[in-house]
Amino acid sequence: MSHTELRKLAFASLRHTTADDSINTSIPALQLSQFSSPTELTALVYDPCICIVMQGAKEVVLSGQPYHMAAGDFLLVSVDLPVDARVVSATSRAPYLGLKISIDPRVVAELLADGSSVGAASPSARGLAVTAAHPQLLEAVSRLVGLLDEPQDIGPLAPLIQREITHRVLTSSQGIRLRQIALAGAPASRIAEAIRWLRVHFAEPLRIETLAGKVGLSTSTFHLHFKNVTTMTPLQYQKRMRLQEARGLMIGEKLDAATAAYRVGYESPSQFSREYRRQYGASPRQDVDAVLTANSQTQ
Repeated sequence: MSHTELRKLAFASLRHTTADDSINTSIPALQLSQFSSPTELTALVYDPCICIVMQGAKEVVLSGQPYHMAAGDFLLVSVDLPVDARVVSATSRAPYLGLKISIDPRVVAELLADGSSVGAASPSARGLAVTAAHPQLLEAVSRLVGLLDEPQDIGPLAPLIQREITHRVLTSSQGIRLRQIALAGAPASRIAEAIRWLRVHFAEPLRIETLAGKVGLSTSTFHLHFKNVTTMTPLQYQKRMRLQEARGLMIGEKLDAATAAYRVGYESPSQFSREYRRQYGASPRQDVDAVLTANSQTQ
């Protein structure tokens, strides 16, 4: 880890963020975050991306398993994954500073077009991992963030630096997690295709045999590799997506629980309420009221 590059990144992030917020920047793939105190667990869906902690600490929870990120660590997510995340170390004098850079699977495929391969029969690796960021990666990320001070250079240079960042990740110790997703025919690549379908069609009835056939896998092989990559069964993944979408509808559009439940594919509001309570520890109304109250207090 390069402490110099980490300090440069932290300084640049402070200039381009405001306290207690995550912002989308003028570089479409780049998001910056700054928080002056620890936060509650928040449900979200990561798309393929890397996240780097520059100051403070963060925790990401996937299917009950926590992943701790300290300053200088980077999180790699290779497929769309529903997780819970929170800032665990932050103060007003030393705020949490983090960034997220989306990864374009098309760029991954282009970089692998030179014939690099991963055995299609190898076990599928989990689609999320945390490791220390190596100096070359931090240096490339620092140059990308630096473009925020030179907006006229973002158009021509940001795609080139993002391509370099993807290359650095692919050639890192965690690169297998990206390579397996991009290799046509590999089981993990087919699981990524199934996940993309589920992200769009989560409100529809799910037949595992049909989805497995859609991506060219037997039902047993599909189950095995899906759980390897996501830590969830396809039905658990669909349920998590439905609950998170419903929660967003109740908070963002002020929908009542029954309407939100039907919108995301539930046929029984009572079943929705039971599963919601198991996921979030409170009834839909109690949880949403708590979130809205907390939001009003921070405004």
